Amino acid sequence: MKLQQQQLPRGADIDSSALIAARFSARFLDVTKASRALANLAGAKRSYRRGRGVEFDEVRQYTAGDDVRAIDWRVTARSGEPHTKLFHEERERPVLVSLDLRRTMRFGSRNCFKSVLAAHAASLLLWSALDRGERVGGMVVSGDRAEDIRPARSRHTVLAIIREMVRCDKNTTEAEPLSLAEQLRQIQRIARPGSALFLISDFHDGLNPEVLQTLRRLVQHVQITGVMISDPLERNLPQAGRYVVSDASGRSALDTGNRKLMARFSAEFDEHAQNLRDAYQGLRIPLIPMSTDQLPLTVLQRYFPTH
Repeated sequence: MKLQQQQLPRGADIDSSALIAARFSARFLDVTKASRALANLAGAKRSYRRGRGVEFDEVRQYTAGDDVRAIDWRVTARSGEPHTKLFHEERERPVLVSLDLRRTMRFGSRNCFKSVLAAHAASLLLWSALDRGERVGGMVVSGDRAEDIRPARSRHTVLAIIREMVRCDKNTTEAEPLSLAEQLRQIQRIARPGSALFLISDFHDGLNPEVLQTLRRLVQHVQITGVMISDPLERNLPQAGRYVVSDASGRSALDTGNRKLMARFSAEFDEHAQNLRDAYQGLRIPLIPMSTDQLPLTVLQRYFPTH
């Protein structure tokens, strides 16, 4: 089956209709399977078939050959006979998406803001997982709030997350935004062992020691994949000239005719990106790069093909 012509995300605002329509394009992704390309990003051998978590099943009397680490000491003490816990492999693997819509994501020089691109990527991942029969859920972060949606195998859950994306996109609070470390701590509330978690962010604070420490704990129980959102202007300044730039704190002049400034600007971006890749590879977490001048479906198809 050939894929119909894809549309680049456009604009500065998240459009719910475009995210709902992503359901049809998501059929050309399979987020339940990891490709060799994704394994290479992780920097180490990575299982192509996703593992499952385990759930408690029952307690029965201990027999020779049982794992002594599974002995239930409370039941053993109460009954006077050794008992062991039995577990069964979970048949489900919830897919969670944590979407970063903080201030730094509200920027873009090509086609759309980073926040809009991130929302499209999140929708594709969610629809794909649901199409493959997985439970889906997630968290949307904007300003000082993080709203989570518990996993369920329902399109209403995806629609609820999309509504939350739109609502958070309009959140212009000046409150101190949540750090990535705090986001990760909060996502642990809904990320059960065996879950697959997609972190979508520009990771501007992704090298914070608290972030790395929290990721180190989380990745022991959850399979994590990062989607690193960027814009071409974050690496390469525009052609030589004088420009007026502005942000929430005011305006200033920028002279891009200074070659040393241009080179230093690019070098700082490259250094941060490389440090992120190195640190996350050390945790066996792949980082998928995605820019506002790219089609999100095309990027994701490379790592989650349907065949």
